[in-house]
Amino acid sequence: MAAKPFNRKSLWLGLVLILTLLVVAAIGLYQYAFQPDSDNVTGGPIEMPSTQGDFSLSQLNEGDIAIVSFGYTYCPDVCPMNQAVKRQALAQLSDAQRERVVPLMVTVDPERDTLPRMEEYMQFFGDEFIGLVGSQEQLAEVAARYGVIWRRVEAPNSAMAYTIDHSASLFLVDRNGKILQRVLYSPTPHGLMSALENELGS
Repeated sequence: MAAKPFNRKSLWLGLVLILTLLVVAAIGLYQYAFQPDSDNVTGGPIEMPSTQGDFSLSQLNEGDIAIVSFGYTYCPDVCPMNQAVKRQALAQLSDAQRERVVPLMVTVDPERDTLPRMEEYMQFFGDEFIGLVGSQEQLAEVAARYGVIWRRVEAPNSAMAYTIDHSASLFLVDRNGKILQRVLYSPTPHGLMSALENELGS
């Protein structure tokens, strides 16, 4: 019996399927490993120097919502994606709704993320985006209350010297620091958009 001809198309489809499953599994593992412990998440005040002067959640108006994420400007993928998702969600809101939403990013790399660097980074996403740079002590205290985990990973063969693995969730927070909703990391704005519409109403 003659051997069946080699089916290159089937091989490629199989490889694509395997790679897709690996990517989905990696994202799931990332979210599982770095999701906050819900028993210890209390939220609360955020007060730090920012790209728009000293910032406090208490400066928000009654009924306003902050979209809080934790990241750093040298982050190659998750952090810019989170900011892009915020921007996409904001673009889908009405003008009245958009005026009530403040997008924030707290750096988990205060060693490198100076205020000027954060200001330059935030400008890529919009004038309304605010970057917060606290001390290591301020970061540790706020991150603990929000259940955010981060760790420095040395990269001696890289020009960056190190990267930082960190929680990637978004938090919808009111002016008192109450966590209204936590949105798991996603490269699309659907989850954030649904959460915003639920909190802002029509």
